[in-house]
Amino acid sequence: MNITLEQAEKIIVAAKAKSIEINTKMNIAVVDSGANLVAFARMDGAWLGSLDISIKKAKTSRFFDMNTGVIGELSQPGGALYNIEHSNNGLITFPGGVPLKDANGNVIGAVGVSGSSVENDHTVAEAGANAI
Repeated sequence: MNITLEQAEKIIVAAKAKSIEINTKMNIAVVDSGANLVAFARMDGAWLGSLDISIKKAKTSRFFDMNTGVIGELSQPGGALYNIEHSNNGLITFPGGVPLKDANGNVIGAVGVSGSSVENDHTVAEAGANAI
């Protein structure tokens, strides 16, 4: 199962709305189950450098089917996944990437958000994920 463009667009709309609600500007990326980009939005004034980060957060989340913040916790010195961020042409291991699941709990893609604090990034990504 794969995310549809219609679902990806709903995620973008919900994430943008949450970003506006918390007064921040975000880059929002949605990938399918193969970690291919399906939809992307860069809000007016969002950091250009966060564009790539948002896409990598989405891909990282899909590669491992977990929130990127969890991967970050596991990749600290001495952790089971220490240095994992150097694999797969670069991963992002801080909050802002969230897997997307269908009604049966199957992962169908992921959303990645970047442009503010990692806490805000995660909040906006979760709002997007909860839209489907």
